[in-house]
Amino acid sequence: MRIVACSLALVFCVWAQPKRPVQEIRTGAGVVRITPIRHASLMLEGGGQVIYVDPWSQGNYEGLPAADLILITDIHGDHMDQKAVARVQKPGTVIFAPEAVARTITTATIIRNGETRTAGSWRVEAVPMYNLKRGPSEGSLYHDKGRGNGYVLAYGGRRFYVSGDTEGIPEMRALPNIDVAFVCMNLPFTMPPEEAAEAVRAFKPKTVYPYHYRNSNTADFEKALAGSGIEVKILDWYYQ
Repeated sequence: MRIVACSLALVFCVWAQPKRPVQEIRTGAGVVRITPIRHASLMLEGGGQVIYVDPWSQGNYEGLPAADLILITDIHGDHMDQKAVARVQKPGTVIFAPEAVARTITTATIIRNGETRTAGSWRVEAVPMYNLKRGPSEGSLYHDKGRGNGYVLAYGGRRFYVSGDTEGIPEMRALPNIDVAFVCMNLPFTMPPEEAAEAVRAFKPKTVYPYHYRNSNTADFEKALAGSGIEVKILDWYYQ
């Protein structure tokens, strides 16, 4: 009876795990695995390292490995979440974040727009993310220039871009040689799918994943990129 009970419990645990839409990207140094978690949160695995972007308590981290590197983009609660950071970190976890985040998460190493750091086999560049016109009131923006970071990660000859919360800014449109892009789209905080697609057409990544897209129609994004030669992959970032 004890063996049967344990077996049933094991089956229940397997069933209880969320069905994560994991992707694999081949690089010159091996496969990179991409796991969407929730909204702006995702996990990258490659070169024996685990990287989390914007861990958030609304995501389900059950069964996922601890972080070697955490990247935080901005101070808003769906990006900077101390409880979620504590959930995924371990002794020796490195955190890269903009200065505004490091005032709260004081163990973070500051990286500013235009700066580059390395973590194991990964090269991390902080790039701008900001609003051009959208804000909570006249004369203010949801995301001021220089406060937050998008990131370009280089590994195995591939370049991965994580936009953070941004509109289709000139710095995004000028990004060179991006293989895989994660691009935000949601109003009123960032931009609608059609604007996101216009910016993506400018920098021409090989593959683009819409993320941070709550209440947006990703089909509109895909339609706007039809015929561009850019592969659009729609994953469910809200599967939990």
